[in-house]
Amino acid sequence: MTESDIQKQLEALSNPQKKEFLPYYFKTGKGQYGEGDLFIGVVVPDIRKVAKANKNTGFEELGRLLDNPYHECRMCALLILVEQFKKLKSEVEKKQVVDFYLSYTHRINNWDLVDLSARDIVGEYLSGKEDRSILYRLADSDLLWDQRIAVISAFAFIRENDFTDIIALSEQFLTHKHDLMHKAVGWMLREAGKRDKSVLISFLDKHYRIMPRTMLRYSIEKLSADEKSYYMKKN
Repeated sequence: MTESDIQKQLEALSNPQKKEFLPYYFKTGKGQYGEGDLFIGVVVPDIRKVAKANKNTGFEELGRLLDNPYHECRMCALLILVEQFKKLKSEVEKKQVVDFYLSYTHRINNWDLVDLSARDIVGEYLSGKEDRSILYRLADSDLLWDQRIAVISAFAFIRENDFTDIIALSEQFLTHKHDLMHKAVGWMLREAGKRDKSVLISFLDKHYRIMPRTMLRYSIEKLSADEKSYYMKKN
């Protein structure tokens, strides 16, 4: 299938209410993080169905989808890449997908696009590898989406009880200005704490006084009421 064919499949699933709502939800106004993004009005479960139906789409057409002005077309391309990646056995083929993905991070340009793809492509590729320098190149980028990809990719390691990188990245982003990064870091710290509470508590005891409040609130969500109160009242 071509980019145009896939766009038509998505357009057939358009919901007028969603088409009106989504631009507000994803902050597409002037000066907002999603400025200028366009929406067809398709919900994620339906985009997944289209992605699975077109999972053999090649890089050329996926690149066109990622360059498409419609958010759902870009999401569909990313979900196709996720489908392809999880079936691959060859490290060479996996690296090709990762390299392709990383060449388009400027088009993975909203939080949902990152969150639905980074862990399952970049994170899974790096899981078990000693060299995770890709994460820190992304973290050092000036592009917000690269930075969020770095943090969400670490979810793959967290699921394996490997917390080194999320702690390092969380410390790097303690003074980040954007709430999308505060939310991402807080979420990943919470996930780490669900698996090993001592890791979260150690991080909080060291940094809670300077953590942005959104980051702190996200990270302590699963703690007891008394623990939440302790950290919040001194933040």
